[in-house]
Amino acid sequence: MLYHLLPVVFWLLAVGGSCVPVIIGLTGEAGLTSNSDSGLTSYYYGYLVAVLVMTCIGIIGRIKRHTNSVEECFLVALLLGIASYWLPTVLFLIIPVWGYLIYRNLFSFRSFLATLIGVATVAIWVLVLNYFSIFNFQFSLAYNLWAWIPVGSVLTAWLASTIARQILRVR
Repeated sequence: MLYHLLPVVFWLLAVGGSCVPVIIGLTGEAGLTSNSDSGLTSYYYGYLVAVLVMTCIGIIGRIKRHTNSVEECFLVALLLGIASYWLPTVLFLIIPVWGYLIYRNLFSFRSFLATLIGVATVAIWVLVLNYFSIFNFQFSLAYNLWAWIPVGSVLTAWLASTIARQILRVR
């Protein structure tokens, strides 16, 4: 029973934790968002980024042992590159993905290049769309840091529920 209920508790805590800044109004004028965005609107993009990050975790988690991980690395880099439009620092999540693939002996030079090609594909499209003024993307490490709250809570809930299930499966 604990095997099924403990992850539910972690996910409910993640949902509650990511809604606290909205409820108490911390995301308003924090100085961490651009002038064209209100703080609350940019905070809601964190939920979209969290969905994209969970999709990346699902893609990486489904790679079977002793297989090629090139396509999955490309897809993960592409999704994280798209998510970096709303939260630019999310690109740093590629490093733990590489660590996980190294841990499972799935990482190769081709996987590394596929990741770089995925990020480069998004970067080229951003340059083209910026050139034609379709949207204005400006990379800043301090942009939209409030959006890390939903992303971090989802990642923490996933990690805690995975560890809890693994520990309870061993018993």
